Parts: sequence; structure tokens; C-alpha cells
Amino acid sequence: MVSWKGTWRNQYGSVVIIEDDSDGMIRGVFRTALPDSSFSGMVVPFYGAAHGDVIGFTSAASGKAGPAAVSYTGIIRDGKIEMLWHTVAGQVLSAEAEGEPAKLTTVGAWRAFGTSLDTFERID
Repeated sequence: MVSWKGTWRNQYGSVVIIEDDSDGMIRGVFRTALPDSSFSGMVVPFYGAAHGDVIGFTSAASGKAGPAAVSYTGIIRDGKIEMLWHTVAGQVLSAEAEGEPAKLTTVGAWRAFGTSLDTFERID
């Protein structure tokens, strides 16, 4: 049986803290290390489920560029979680020219979604 509880860090320094993994339910918080993330500087709660060697959880919050959501799905191998994640945010911060102030801009679906893969290692 896999114990998911603990603090996990990815290759960029972002941290997932799984506070509870009882009865296959996952609960915890996420802190990004990326300064350009909508969730930068925030501690964002997440909820999900795990069974055997697979896990999935989701989070949503209002960040500096408005509402955003992220969902993670992963598999544990050799003590590391290989995690695919999907983000969605309907607005971005952008400036019309260098040196101009940034403003919130609504984007189409083709720009609203992002996907990537991270490796998380347990640090406690």
C-alpha cells in the first residue's frame, strides 16, 4: 500500500503537501515556485483520490490573473510521482508594449489551456 502523505517537491521547487490520504481520499495544499504562475505566492488547497499506485487531484482559486484551475494525475514509480497536469485560466496578464502596464485580457479556449509533466520527490 502506497503512503501518499507527506511533502513532495518537483524539479522547479513547487511543493505539494498531502495532509490526508485516508480511505483513498486525498487532501492537501499546493505552493508554486514559479513567479509567473497565477497562483504565485498563494497556498492553494486541493482534493482528490488515490488507488494503488495512481493519484489524481484538483484545485481552483482566484489568482493574480483571475480564476484558474489545475488538475494533476500521476503514478508513483521508484519513490517519485510522475505527474501530468492540466491548467485552465480564461484571462492572462499582458501588456501592449514593453514598459506599458499589464492588464487582464480574456483569451479564447485555445489559449486558456496548458499541459505539462513534472516529477515530484518526497522531501519528508
